[in-house]
Amino acid sequence: MVMQNALKLALCVALSGTAVFASESGKLAARAQKSLKAGNFAKGYSQLDRALIASRKEADRRSEARIMIAMGQVRTRSLDFSMADSLLNYVENEGLDRSTRAMLVKAKMALKNDTEKYGEAVKLCEGFDEDVLDKLDDQLQGAFYSECAIAYAGSQNGEKAAQALKMVGKSTDDDTGIYYWTEARLADMQKSGNADSLYRKAEAKSVEANTPFATANILYHRGKVLEKTNPTEAKKVFARCKTAFELMGLEKNSKRCGD
Repeated sequence: MVMQNALKLALCVALSGTAVFASESGKLAARAQKSLKAGNFAKGYSQLDRALIASRKEADRRSEARIMIAMGQVRTRSLDFSMADSLLNYVENEGLDRSTRAMLVKAKMALKNDTEKYGEAVKLCEGFDEDVLDKLDDQLQGAFYSECAIAYAGSQNGEKAAQALKMVGKSTDDDTGIYYWTEARLADMQKSGNADSLYRKAEAKSVEANTPFATANILYHRGKVLEKTNPTEAKKVFARCKTAFELMGLEKNSKRCGD
């Protein structure tokens, strides 16, 4: 019993020490991620801005790079593509650890895919060392391969798109919903006919995971599919999409869903 209590005390000390010595930039960045996941984009971006200042004060290059990447991703998601490009190009690839390098390339691919520069996204995908990618965190691998799959689909390379989709499935847990999202995007881009049902499956997973931005984004793409097959339903989907983005403060995204 004495030994068990001692071990518990040691664990508590270790955990409290981690909390005490966590960097200011790290704490601010973690808060920002929680805000962004909840759909509070203005608050999350402000927290990232403060985290960036803190990382520079700490002279922590990796932290600064990751925060800049996160800021670029926010700008991409809010359709501010020019600013996203500036932020991501500011980050120097040399000297970064392999996870941060993968995050940077993934973020750049997402920007290229969202601006329909699929050929450039493919070059980014194929330029990354696959052996390095295999050693990364599963969720990062899955997100990376998802962007690769979308890039290949946009470049009319169905075979490689399917291979990348398989890698998404191998890398991620279904609870993340990223596999269903990628599968739906590929079906949509390749006009396979089952895109709406796959988007609905991705939407259900996103709602379950409580990721408002992902849900609204799926609704936008569902609406675009339904415009051609079921205009009445498309209007309902776009209305939900518009409201969700408005409540997140994403004006450009909201406008894409209709006036």
